[in-house]
Amino acid sequence: MCTTCGCETETHHHHHEHGHAHGHKHHHHHEHNEAADRAAKRIAVETDILSRNNRFAAENRALFAEKGVFVLNLVSSPGSGKTTTLERTLKDLAGTYRCAVVEGDQQTDNDAVRIAATGVPVKQINTGAGCHLDAHMVAHAAEGFDIDHLDLLLVENVGNLVCPASFDLGEHHKVVVLSVTEGEDKPLKYPNMFHAADVMLLNKVDLLPYVDFDVEKCREMARRVSPDITIFEISSRTGEGMDAWYGWLAERIAAVKG
Repeated sequence: MCTTCGCETETHHHHHEHGHAHGHKHHHHHEHNEAADRAAKRIAVETDILSRNNRFAAENRALFAEKGVFVLNLVSSPGSGKTTTLERTLKDLAGTYRCAVVEGDQQTDNDAVRIAATGVPVKQINTGAGCHLDAHMVAHAAEGFDIDHLDLLLVENVGNLVCPASFDLGEHHKVVVLSVTEGEDKPLKYPNMFHAADVMLLNKVDLLPYVDFDVEKCREMARRVSPDITIFEISSRTGEGMDAWYGWLAERIAAVKG
């Protein structure tokens, strides 16, 4: 079991003894009841965890609205270039917006060190075996910022396209980062995440001449699971397409400020 959200991470194999018919039937019935009990308990635990998380998320959302802070939850697979995109965004927006970052990782603080080098306040959350951030974690991290003087809070979630889809952090939007070094069918493989995301940053487009990646096919697949998703084709390394992303941010930050 995932230690944070209760998602199944191991398969239980049932070995049936081949004895006489009556004994085998009884064993199978007993095993079926145990499996049903485990499933019911797991569902109850997950429901309780999600309900608790949603209460914290609602409190976060109310706080961010009161303070006029625009909040994004950045999600992706490992290796998408999410941290590099975040670094470039922070450097390019320096002097324009007051930003802060919540950095989620399972073990190291390497990414938080990179973000801190931009001069932006950052709070590290190590989840250990946990595969995502939750709203309570973000609430505690936000307490460490001067939230009265923030315009933009960026949450970099743990590299994972499964569990973070289910956990509302109180953000305005989920932003999914997908690189052209991954498969263009990722939106169909992880539909819950892409459905939950309002924005997709298609990153590393500078590598398109060197990889086998169909951009139009990827865009079509993303829109199949999320018809209204906004897509930006970017390169966080060269800066290509980043101005359009910044324009989108500027409009949303202004709207939150009222």
